[in-house]
Amino acid sequence: MFVVGLAASLSGCATDNLDWLGLSYDVNDTDLRNYAALDRERFPIRAVDLAKLDPKYRRQQVSYQTSEPAGTIVVDTPRRYLYLVSGNGRATRYGIEVGREGFGWNGSATIARKAEWPTWTPPAEMVARDPRTAPYARGMPGGPENPLGSRALYLYQGGRDTLYRIHGGGRPTTLGKATSSGCIRLLDHDAIDLFNRVPVGTKTVVLPDPLLSKAPAQKPPGGEA
Repeated sequence: MFVVGLAASLSGCATDNLDWLGLSYDVNDTDLRNYAALDRERFPIRAVDLAKLDPKYRRQQVSYQTSEPAGTIVVDTPRRYLYLVSGNGRATRYGIEVGREGFGWNGSATIARKAEWPTWTPPAEMVARDPRTAPYARGMPGGPENPLGSRALYLYQGGRDTLYRIHGGGRPTTLGKATSSGCIRLLDHDAIDLFNRVPVGTKTVVLPDPLLSKAPAQKPPGGEA
C-alpha cells in the first residue's frame, strides 16, 4: 500500500456558501453526520473538511443496476467508486482511490478477514524499491500514521491471500485518483462505515480499468503481518 509520506495526512438541503474558498460544494445534514469527528475511536479521527470533498465522492445512496446480489461489493475502478449493493436497483456508493498504473488489480475475491486499526507490513519487494519502508519491515502498528488507516478488509481468492485490501487512510483531495500501490483506499469514515456493514465472506468484484492495465502485472504491494 502507498505510504503517504510515511509520517503523514446546513440544515435540510440548504447550502453553506463556500465561494470564498474558490469552491461551490453543497453541505447538508447527511454529509455533516457521515463525516463528523469520531472521538470514540481508539485513535480519534477528525471531521472531514467538506470544503475539500467533492460531493460525487461523498457516501450516498444511489440507483445502481447490477446482476450481483444484495450484499456484494463492486469496485468500479474506472469511475473511482465502490458500491455496496442493496438490491432493488440501489446501492451505497463511496468514493475511492485506486492503484497507480502497473499496480491495478481486478477480479473476484472474498473478504476473508477484517481488522480495526490494522498492522501494516511492507513486503520485501516494496522495501527493496523504497528504502523509506525499511523501518517497518517487521510491521507498523495500527494508528493514524499507518497507511491502512482505521480499517482493512482482506481480499482472498481460493483461500489464498491476494495481499490486496480495501482500507482507510484516504484524503478528500486524492479521492478519484490513481494514487495507491494497488489497493482500494477510502476515507477513514467510509472505511469504518463499510466495515460495519459487511461480514467476513462478502463477495467483492473489482472491475478492470484499461488505463491501469497497460503495464505488466506486478506482485501485490502490501499486506499485514
